Amino acid sequence: MKRMSDPASLMLVHIGRMRGLLEPITDRYPNEGHIVQAVHPNVITGVALPRRAATTVGLMVGFALLTALAAQVRIPLPGTPIAITGQTFAVLLAGAALGSRIGTGSMMIYVALGAIGLPFYAGGQGGLTYATGASFGYLVGFIVAAWLVGRFAEQRKDRSIRTAIPSFLAASAAVYTLGVTWLWATVESVPTLSAALSAGLYPFVAGDLLKAVLAGLTLPAAWYVVDRSRKYEA
Repeated sequence: MKRMSDPASLMLVHIGRMRGLLEPITDRYPNEGHIVQAVHPNVITGVALPRRAATTVGLMVGFALLTALAAQVRIPLPGTPIAITGQTFAVLLAGAALGSRIGTGSMMIYVALGAIGLPFYAGGQGGLTYATGASFGYLVGFIVAAWLVGRFAEQRKDRSIRTAIPSFLAASAAVYTLGVTWLWATVESVPTLSAALSAGLYPFVAGDLLKAVLAGLTLPAAWYVVDRSRKYEA
């Protein structure tokens, strides 16, 4: 069976399941506002910026818009409906900078705004038909990857190059696991797993290795700047 009956419903189900990640953790931060409670104190925005509701919402929306902008950096490839874009890099940064809850929320905003018709997907695409097409698995993968990177960041794994790069590689692997599986399951022109890997993974390996390395260098460098500024302030 190559076609799933109602991809739009599947998309809503996946997003609905992720909503629980955005529930406030009142018992841990009882003195903070409900939105700010989702910002973990170990991530870089929780350390460098005021933990206020307006700041948190601005960051969530800002990284969604950054991902939309990165999606316009697009290199089409022959033989595959998926193009090389800058989205994955923005997703990795969002998860690391915002943490698992707010990073997940930011990517949910990105996916939702594109699904309602804004030109936020690769090449200025948008709409539910595109969102539930060949790229659906990758879009869900962005949400999962942001959560995964956020969890690693909450464990302070984004502060060292030695642990940051493997964390970003693991998140990238999650994107491609979901993306390739969706291609194989739903796209008629991709009848086998081998064909799905050829269309949805192999052409992107080098680019995503580079993105993971860049993200793995960016976050430790940012932490170095933040730590030095805090020392000077003290």
